[in-house]
Amino acid sequence: MGLLAPSATTAMIRKAEKAGKDMQFAALPYRIKKNKVQVLLITSRGTRQWLLPKGWPMTGIKPHKAAAQEAWEEAGVIGHAHKHGLGKYRYRKERGPRTGLKIRVMVFPLEVRKLAAHFPEAGQRDRIWLSPKKAAKRIRNPELAELVRNFDHKKLLH
Repeated sequence: MGLLAPSATTAMIRKAEKAGKDMQFAALPYRIKKNKVQVLLITSRGTRQWLLPKGWPMTGIKPHKAAAQEAWEEAGVIGHAHKHGLGKYRYRKERGPRTGLKIRVMVFPLEVRKLAAHFPEAGQRDRIWLSPKKAAKRIRNPELAELVRNFDHKKLLH
């Protein structure tokens, strides 16, 4: 799966700004190891499901930068977030004040340069590097699993 066209990314961001409370931004952290792509999954704090770092829009921060900030806070990822999204998925919020709300999540690829041992949510989540195919098998959400399974770093614009 390649990146969304810039116009599609822009349209999704405009919808997110209008929607506000029902849109999040996620990072798909990846690295190349021995000429093979690996993606980083983390566990949620509550249900311990495998997923991508994600969070709510941040005032004054572009969506891909917000996704990178969440990746830092939740997984200790330092890297380069691409400004064009890969796609989106939906889920129903299971915990917290927005329980039951249907959330749309826009996913941005993030090339990992460093993985920190100390970060804000260290000790609250597990992290694992896997091939996209193996990572997809651990993800419960079918739309997110498909995005991860089809991720192709070679199609990213640098």
